[in-house]
Order: sequence, then structure tokens, then C-alpha cells
Amino acid sequence: MRGVSSPVRPVFDPMAVAALDTERHVAAGGWDQPPRLFALVRTAALLEKEPQLRPGMSGSDLAPGALTAIEQEGLHPSTNLESVLGRVAWPQDVDGCAFAVERMVVPPDAERGLPDDPDAAVTALANHPERKDVRLVVAVLRGGASICLLRQRDHDSDDAVATGPDLAPGLVAALRATFEE
Repeated sequence: MRGVSSPVRPVFDPMAVAALDTERHVAAGGWDQPPRLFALVRTAALLEKEPQLRPGMSGSDLAPGALTAIEQEGLHPSTNLESVLGRVAWPQDVDGCAFAVERMVVPPDAERGLPDDPDAAVTALANHPERKDVRLVVAVLRGGASICLLRQRDHDSDDAVATGPDLAPGLVAALRATFEE
């Protein structure tokens, strides 16, 4: 039997579409990027305020319930956005947010016997032969829905991005907290 490929299922969920678009936007910039934060707003509401944006949008951008990601600029590249998340509060017209961050992943046993010095431990983990570089994009909506996307550097293609609702539960919780009053 020849190779049988499974059909690609289209994505219709507005949050998933926005997260995928955001992940591809970040991926276009390559690897070794600082963390990046995006506001997610309903496209229809955005176009009411900014009608000049309509000509640059495609059909999926204009689908019912569509979300547009707006990168939060003005953050210094060395800013540790993960620590900043505890101080982020979104205005009511922001429906969700997305956060992109790169990490290195090693097998659990790689953490045994690490040096006590944090810098030396990071160096040891970075040089581990089973180290994998990954990029996470986590998106949450004000109502609590979430999606996580994970791209590995050694499988760096749009069709090899893993998705799930809670691949990074700590980051999902931190982003949800930015919507708490």
C-alpha cells in the first residue's frame, strides 16, 4: 500500500485561527527571539474603529467572530515578559491575548546533578545532547478558553506544529490572570 496521507482539516475556531496566524507570524522571524505579547481583539470591532484596515484583510480575517492579533510594541527586547505578565491588565475592548516564548526542553533525568550556580546549570542544560529548542504560542480569551501551539526547531515547518488546550498550563494560568479584575 502506498503512503496514505490524512486529509488536512480546516480550522474555523476564531481563537485557533488567530493563534495559528500569530505563531506563523512569529515563526517568520526565525529563532532566538525574545518573548512577544499580543492583544487579541474582535476584528469587527477593530474595523469599526479603524476602517482603513479592511483592504488589507483576507476572507478569513473577516469571518464571523474573527480575532486580530496586535503586537504590544515598545517592550525592550531584554524585558522578561513572563515577570511582566503579573502586572498586565487589559482594557475591556481586548478579548484575549497571545504570548510567544522560546524554551529549551531536556529529559527529566537531565536535571539531576546540575551545578548549584544558576548560570552554570543553564549552560549545562544548553549543552545537553538531548536538548530540544521549542517555541510556545499560548492564546487565551477573556472567558477562559485557551490554545497552545508548540513548534520544535528541529521540525520547523507549519505542518509540524502541535496544538492542545493546555500544553503549558502555567503559562495558560498566567495569561488568564491578566484578565482578572
